[in-house]
Amino acid sequence: MRRVVVTGLGFITSIGNNRADVLKSLKETITGIEIFDELQKPDIPVKLAGTVKGFTFGTARPEEWTVPEGYSIPRDQLRSMGPNCVYAFCAMQQAIAEAGLTEEMVSNPRTGAMCASAGSTWLTYEFLTQMLKKGIYRCYPLGMVASIPGSLNINIGASFKIKGSMLGVATACTSSAHAFGAAVDQIKLNRQDRMFVVGAEDCNMFSILPFAGLRALTQKTDPTLSPCAFDKNRDGFALTGGGTVLVLEELELALQRNAPIYAEVLGWGESSDGYSVMAPDPEGGGVVRAMGNAIESAGIKPDDVDYINAHATATIAGDLAEIGAIKKVFAGGKVPYVSSTKSITGHGLSMAGALETAICCLALKEGFMPVSANIRELDPACEGVPIITKPIDAVPNIVINNGSAFGGTNVAVVLKKWK
Repeated sequence: MRRVVVTGLGFITSIGNNRADVLKSLKETITGIEIFDELQKPDIPVKLAGTVKGFTFGTARPEEWTVPEGYSIPRDQLRSMGPNCVYAFCAMQQAIAEAGLTEEMVSNPRTGAMCASAGSTWLTYEFLTQMLKKGIYRCYPLGMVASIPGSLNINIGASFKIKGSMLGVATACTSSAHAFGAAVDQIKLNRQDRMFVVGAEDCNMFSILPFAGLRALTQKTDPTLSPCAFDKNRDGFALTGGGTVLVLEELELALQRNAPIYAEVLGWGESSDGYSVMAPDPEGGGVVRAMGNAIESAGIKPDDVDYINAHATATIAGDLAEIGAIKKVFAGGKVPYVSSTKSITGHGLSMAGALETAICCLALKEGFMPVSANIRELDPACEGVPIITKPIDAVPNIVINNGSAFGGTNVAVVLKKWK
């Protein structure tokens, strides 16, 4: 079986719009969560979000949007994009440059992309409202490809002239984790030599408020106190948007061109709870199976795992199910260090798997383990699991990134430090 490595990363996130800033935020536990202007109305119960800095999307007219200095999106491409696609486009440029890919390597029948996004509910609302008010033939002609869940793969494929496998994945909060696993398989099975994994989401009132209606979001207003995964007094997550891109390559090809290597992908696993549309299995059975499948796929033992980047969103049910699953998988042996980086980034929904797998790559490359922020009173249910509440002097060699989602889907990815 062919081996797969990660050779490039691109970040547009609440904690930084490039590798250096994201790394600094992770090492120093600098939060990207703040009071969000769009939520400052008396009838809106939530106030915090993981804001993406340097971008403005004040209207539905792309020509009025702004992006940070150094990025340029051709007008003919921008017209078919939503904010999620803009974030992803900028992150793609970073990842391509960092991996040292030529245009011929990017636009090649042996190079593909796996994308994950919920689309843009904001633009869907704007364009459908325009159609209903002004008539069918007054609707923005590119409104559909700019807003539907497939908007990301549509725009990434066209903008970067992707000629290999192209897929859009929609499994809620495990979407980009599933995209990552599918991309790994494409390379291992010799169907592709190189794959982009792209996760991106909007962050605005339209993406946030439905989760407020579910009572899944924190109602606190101080980002130094909340979100606080694994804390006894947690009350939910803060939403975020942005884009993250990982470049995956077959090992020998990466070595031949002297590509920078972050980590080797040892394996991945998935499962379904078979329990509820929204609530996780309280026994954590699906998470246990996903991690077990990933460990088996990687050809390692549970004791080999040094760190887990937990899905932990700071909801009571989700955190407890995952902690219970970790205790079962690692029962009787070494329990890995655990943290949730969502407490400083926010929850990226479809982007979460890509973002947190990229964070794991940084942790392996730079030799550190991120802190689980804002914990003041650790939930007693976490007893026996080493939750990282402050920086520790420990270097990971093998890590797992966990993801879970509505419907009980679970994904675990296993990465190893490249030596």
